[in-house]
This record gives sequence, structure tokens and C-alpha cells, in this order.
Amino acid sequence: MALLRRPLLLLLIVTHQFLQLWIAFGSVNEEGQKQEEFYEELLLKPLPDRKVLTHFHFQSSAPPTSNGRHHHLFPKAISQLVQKFRVKEMELSFTQGRWNYESWGGFDSIPSSNAKPPGVELWAVFDVPQHLIDPLWKNLTHTLSGLFCASINFLESSTAYSAPEWSFPLASGSLRYGTLPREAVCTENITPWLKLLPCRDKAGISTLLDRPSIYRGFYHSQRLHLTSTGSGSEGMDLGIMLEQTLTVVLQPISQRASLVRDSEKHIQPSWSLSSIFGKQVSGKCVLAETSNVYLLLDRGLVAELKQLHKENEKSIENSLTSENFWTNPSFELSAKPDRIFIEECSLLSKNSSVLYKFEVEKYSEFEPFDLGITWKIPIVWLCQQAPLHASRFLTGSGNERGAIAISLKSTQTTEGFMGAHSNDERCELRVDVFQVVPWYVKVYFHSLQVFVDQQPKAVSDIIEKIHISPSKDKVSPGVMELVLKLPCSMSSTALTIEFDKGFLHIDEYPPDANQGFDIPSAIVSFPNFHASMVFLESDSLNKSPLLSKFQEWSHVMSYTEVLLVPLTTPDFSMPYNVITITCTVFALYFGSLLNALRRRVAEEERFLKDKSAKKTGQLPLLLSKLSAKLRGRRSEPPHSSPVSSSFINSKLVFKVILIAGLAVCWQYYFL
Repeated sequence: MALLRRPLLLLLIVTHQFLQLWIAFGSVNEEGQKQEEFYEELLLKPLPDRKVLTHFHFQSSAPPTSNGRHHHLFPKAISQLVQKFRVKEMELSFTQGRWNYESWGGFDSIPSSNAKPPGVELWAVFDVPQHLIDPLWKNLTHTLSGLFCASINFLESSTAYSAPEWSFPLASGSLRYGTLPREAVCTENITPWLKLLPCRDKAGISTLLDRPSIYRGFYHSQRLHLTSTGSGSEGMDLGIMLEQTLTVVLQPISQRASLVRDSEKHIQPSWSLSSIFGKQVSGKCVLAETSNVYLLLDRGLVAELKQLHKENEKSIENSLTSENFWTNPSFELSAKPDRIFIEECSLLSKNSSVLYKFEVEKYSEFEPFDLGITWKIPIVWLCQQAPLHASRFLTGSGNERGAIAISLKSTQTTEGFMGAHSNDERCELRVDVFQVVPWYVKVYFHSLQVFVDQQPKAVSDIIEKIHISPSKDKVSPGVMELVLKLPCSMSSTALTIEFDKGFLHIDEYPPDANQGFDIPSAIVSFPNFHASMVFLESDSLNKSPLLSKFQEWSHVMSYTEVLLVPLTTPDFSMPYNVITITCTVFALYFGSLLNALRRRVAEEERFLKDKSAKKTGQLPLLLSKLSAKLRGRRSEPPHSSPVSSSFINSKLVFKVILIAGLAVCWQYYFL
């Protein structure tokens, strides 16, 4: 019987698992509904300052279905969040460090979409009536705070978020925007972010996400962007597109800067995946549709390589093919690319970037994927810059008033962006500025001044459109939205605006108040310029979400620095000193008072008599008892004199009166 039970039990287990798989996957294919999809991709890009840009891109999609509570790949927590709070579009980012626009570029798709301000940035668009947006925003911040183990719930206060009018073209009036510049980013935030992936960090490209390697980088930004499609009516749930990106700038450790000689300072360091992450890729995630790794050589690097090899190759600009670039003598790749894409030349740039594609699904644990690049010759190049370089700083001194200044300086490539009409008097460059100021920084918007090439200009001549929402004390922050029309021939522009520093209640100061108070980064965008890369073989790129994002036209934008404003800060040690002294005096007073009230005088006198008797010795006591027996009388202990008793009572009364007098004087003169 035992031999028959084992095969039967095994058959029941296999049948049960088969039924579960049939129910799970069969319910998805009913009624011709689309299945959920997941893509994982990694982009590697060498930077001019001897660093490497690594950009992880994961995309999950859930089509509109009638049973939205059941998901196979898509994270259920995100689906419930969208359904409950009616989120139409949302973006959340955790950033450590600041993107270096001068060295790492500011015109391509990565800085325009993935370069974020330090700390936490959150914006969301709601598909609800106007009066329900603020309550849903507060509930959303609490949900995200618990989901990502962060202090996002601080954005629930009306003093921490704003409602832009037209700086974000997504939805006017339905969008809420908030930032926490001082929020620290650590492994507690990236662990819940990784749990949203189907394979977590156990398989596929996500296995490269080594925590020490990520957090020792110069810049680290993890982003979550979701978009819901459909109306959700007639019993159909919303379709959701979830995009998770992680952008890290690392320094290769194979060749440290301290060991580089002067003759080799222009040679790029050789690196590989195992050297910068300490791991290799052992195949793709089995749930992913595609798993690819890309190596991007930007336009400036390709132009420099063409210039270096112009003498050896004839008419290289016309004969730039995949084979020629694969056999380039300037560098060597450790793995052969599966495909090579060349960008089409655009009107804004005569150069083209080159993209190498590596398919991870061809590799396994026995043959892991470890892409590396070895440079053979020194090379120096510059990344493509935005039309204007934006920076922000404070002016003035003291704890009473000051001014905020925004500086816009023309880059060297501005004339190329403007084209032949850059010298035309009618040529204008549009710049949008969005700035949020906390309520305790009381800005005087009428003091706005504009300087073009260090010459003062009328505000009406430069500012085409302006929207101002003054701050309210302890209610809402101040918001300023500007549309500038600058002449193309200008070299620098500065905006200044004055402010007064307010006073806070003692409960409103942060734990480290002496460090100062943060003003969030301002957003400077250029609507007339779009960052995109269009490749020659665009049909094969439709299956890649990352490259599809690169081909989309997105506004070129940049974030300014976070300002640190020192405010008048009270001496937090004084309340502590007063509390300690007061508690000490009251402890002495009540302790002495209770001791005096609960003291028993008769017992103390008896204790003193016994103590004095012990000091005199036992012989006198025995003699007194013997004489009492001889006389036939009872031995009695000696009585204390009334003088000593009255002395003790008067001393006790004097102590009580003295302590009460001290307490009254302290209460009257010092409190």
C-alpha cells in the first residue's frame, strides 16, 4: 500500500500545479486580451571626465482588463495605487548628488528625462474633480512613503507642494508638485524599488545592481514613472505602463586617477561590467520579452574619432559603416555586438552617434556576459550642451534679507543651434523658468530685475508671460512661472528677486536648524529644443522601449542648485537649561518637604538613645539593672530632656520655612 500511495501523491501534486498554471495563463488569453509584458535594458556610455554612465531601464505594462485584481508580471501594489487614487500620470525620483551638465552633457535624452534634483521629487496628475485632488494627493504621499520607506508623507502639508499652471503641459490644474531636497537616499529606498521587478535582483540585468557599487558613484537617481490609459468605465480597469529607471555615474576602479601619469591623463580608463559592478550577467530574466545591453558613443566622441583617423581613411564621413566602426583601432570591445546602429544627422548637429547592441539571452551561467572596452589612444571630447547653462545663487548678507539670482549663460554650441538666423534681430530664444519658494522666505515679486549682458532691461521687454502665486504664512509656498524671450545674440542673462527671512515657531525648526533651510531646485526648460535620437534602422527599434524613448521628442530642461538659506535660529540650549534648573529646585523642595512631613520624632529620639547607650557600653547598663533588682524596682530607660526635644522641633520648623521661602522667591523672580 505504501508503494501505491507515493505515485498517487506525486500525480496529485503535478495535476494541481498544472491546473494552477492553466488557470493563471488561460485567464489572460480569454477574449483575445493582451498579455502583460516586461522589458529590461541597460545603456552604457563613456563620459569625457573618465567616468562611465550606466542607465538601467525596466518597463512593465498591464493592458486594460475586466479582472484587474489578478496580475502575472505587473506589481499589484502599483495597480492598486492607480485604481484607488485615480492617478493618470505620476513620477517619483530619489536622487543623490547633482548632474554635472557641463561635463556630462545636457542636450540628449538622458539628462533631459532622467537628471533629477537632489532628494525626492514627486508630481502626479489626477483624473478626478478639482475639489478631490488635494485629499487624494495627501493619501498618495502616505501610501508612497510606506511603499518606498521614505519621508514622502512630509509632502502632505500644503506648505510643501504646489499646483503649477502651465510649466507642466500635462494637465493644467490637475497636477501637484512637491520636493524634499534634504531627503537622504539609501538601500532602504532601492530595495522596495527592486521588489517591483518580476525577477527582483535574482536574474537578468538587475543582478548587476550591487548596493556598494551604486552608492559609491558620483551621481545616483532612481525613478519611477507610470502612465494609465483608458477611462476605466464599463467594468474595465485602466491599462498601466510602469517605467523604472536607475541612472548611475561611476568611476572605473581599474585605473585610479592617482596612478595616472601626465602623459596618460587623456587616455580613458579601460573598464568592464565586472570591474564597475563586481558581477557578470548570467543570462536574461525568463519573464522578460527582451533583455539587451547597449553601448552608446555620443556625437562628440564620434566626431573626435573621425578627426583622429581622417588621415588613414579616405572620405570617412561617407564610408562610415558598421564594419568600419567595428574595426576601429581607437578601442577594443571584449564582446562582439549583435547589431550596430548609426544615428541620422539632424539639423541641430552634423555629427551622429553610434550604438552597439548586445543580446543577453545568448549568454548563460556557463558563458556569462561581461562587456568591456579598452582604449588604445588618448582622446578628448565634449558632450553636447543645452542652449544655456543655468545656475542659481544667493546674494546679500545677514539674517534679515537677501536676494535670489538665476544666471543663464550661453554655451559654445548656441550659435549652431540657432542656425543661420542667430544674427537676426528678430531671432528669440524662449526659456521657461519654474521656481517654488517656501513660505518663510518672503519674496517681493515686484523687485524682479532682468539683466542682459550685464545691462538692465525692462521686465516687459524680456518676460513675455508670468504667473505668480504669493506665499501664505504656514499655508502655501510661493510659486513663480516665467516665459522669457531672449535675443539669440546675448551671452548672459541674470534674474534677481529680493526676499525677507521670516521667523518660525520653535516647533517648526528641523532637527539640525543651524545647517540652514533648503530652497528647492528651479526648473529651466527650452520648449523650442527637443532631445531625440533617430537611428537609420528604426523598424528594428520598435521592440526596444529604451530606444523608443530616445526617439521621442522631449523638451530640453535642466535643474539648478538647491539653495541653503540661513534663518534666525533660537538658542535651543536655553529651554533645556531652564527646565533642568527648575526640575532640580522642585526636586529639592518637595524632597525636603516630604522628608519633614513623614519624619517620626519619637522614633528618632529612641534611635538616638539606643545609639548613645551602645556607645557608653554594656557594663553601666548591667549595673543599673542589678541595682534595680536589689532594690526591688523596675528598670526604666533614661528620658531625654525637654530641651533637646524642643530644639529638634524648632530645627525642623526652620527647615520647612526656609525651603518654602526659597521656592516662593524662585517662582517670583526667575519664572
